[in-house]
Amino acid sequence: MPKMKSHSGAKKRFKVTAGGKLRGRHGMTSHIRVKKNAKRQRRLSNDLVVSKADEPRVERLLGR
Repeated sequence: MPKMKSHSGAKKRFKVTAGGKLRGRHGMTSHIRVKKNAKRQRRLSNDLVVSKADEPRVERLLGR
């Protein structure tokens, strides 16, 4: 049986930290930023740790 390939889109969107946590980006940041205030945009620009509920799905996409 061949090796499983990791999901190309997930590789671009998620990184694994040194501690093994999954790091991703916030949503709502790609367009219509005029109506979002500066404080909200700064907060959304920081990376976030993937929630416990989503971790198994993201790990399977990354082939872990």
